[in-house]
Amino acid sequence: MNDYDIFSFMPGDESRVDADKRQFRNVLGEYATGVAVAATVAPSGEKIGLTINSFASVSLEPPLILWSLAKISDAVEVFRAANRFSISVLAANQEALALHFAGQTENKFTAVEHRSVTGGVPVLTGCAAYFDCASEASHPGGDHVILVGRVEKFASRGRPALIFHQGRFKSLD
Repeated sequence: MNDYDIFSFMPGDESRVDADKRQFRNVLGEYATGVAVAATVAPSGEKIGLTINSFASVSLEPPLILWSLAKISDAVEVFRAANRFSISVLAANQEALALHFAGQTENKFTAVEHRSVTGGVPVLTGCAAYFDCASEASHPGGDHVILVGRVEKFASRGRPALIFHQGRFKSLD
């Protein structure tokens, strides 16, 4: 018994591509993800940060994590060239920060509480956890760049994390 709606990317049926992409995105939304802010420091000294939910563990030995960034992002070259970056895993009460860092505003860290870790890279105050990483590698991944970091320092505050599921923020509370 098949109770699933089945979709596919069929070569040659270009009229369905946009609809199929929307359905693909909707189905991906069934997988709950955490919400985080990736941050680094640009060569100019500006602190750069953006909201992500593509964060994952890669390896325990050595300790590696990954996240991905759209190739069309204004920040993609800054992150590709950076020696370091951080991941701040947002706490359940930090939905406003997720929206702030998802926006297009300049100098996103100006009015946001944060502290610096190695190399002046910012981490957000009050986050559920953070990872301070040395850039390890970047790889092409379709319309994204996959960034791998070697975790050098990390911390957890034991707070419930912010979750994204079916296009909405949620918490585990």
